Amino acid sequence: MFGNYKVVDLTLPLGPATVMWPGAPAPQADTVVTVAHDGYFARLVHLFEHSGTHVDAPCHFVEGHGTVDNLPLQSLISPAIMIDASADIAGNPDGALELSTVMNWEKVHGRIPDNSVILLRTGWEDFYSDPVKYGLQPDGLHFPGFGIEATEFLVNERHVVGIGLDTLGIDRGVDEHFPVHSTVTLPRNVWHIENLTNLKSVPPIGALVFVGVLPLVDGSGSPARILAMVPN
Repeated sequence: MFGNYKVVDLTLPLGPATVMWPGAPAPQADTVVTVAHDGYFARLVHLFEHSGTHVDAPCHFVEGHGTVDNLPLQSLISPAIMIDASADIAGNPDGALELSTVMNWEKVHGRIPDNSVILLRTGWEDFYSDPVKYGLQPDGLHFPGFGIEATEFLVNERHVVGIGLDTLGIDRGVDEHFPVHSTVTLPRNVWHIENLTNLKSVPPIGALVFVGVLPLVDGSGSPARILAMVPN
């Protein structure tokens, strides 16, 4: 079966150079034992839960909702719907996925199936090597995200299980109150993936997404290895 697919890594490298949300510490690793001294090599890794390519669990914004170790396993291997909104956003750092873009996608590719994961390509994956262009600008955060109307449609009418994109956050950088996080997705137990990459290698339909989230007990989120299985 797997011979008919290629695997695309949608995950950014995780280390001291990882672009982080302002105020959040970057990943660090301290060598604890070495082969030369101890006979084996291992490190102690210090990680903010929301580092690099990572998953937001519902409890990230909604007290009492699901933690990352309790995400439904069935949702972590799901059909991937890739919506390329980069042309509509057109480099606007305060742009958003609009409902019209979703409707146009369905006109071409058909109805978005229930229980899918939406992967939104804004084009910001191309700017990751430049943290300022990626969103950490002198006057605040500026990067595209999911628009409220489009996300409400995806959650309420298309019953998606998760959404992800190639920026620092699901909400636009300028949306200081995180309206999508706090009122649309996480209250309905729809999880997020942030800081994806290589979305240009994922087709609009036909791929599967694998979400390799860590089962951190009581976690609000977790770095994750995200893979897409793309038909040849």
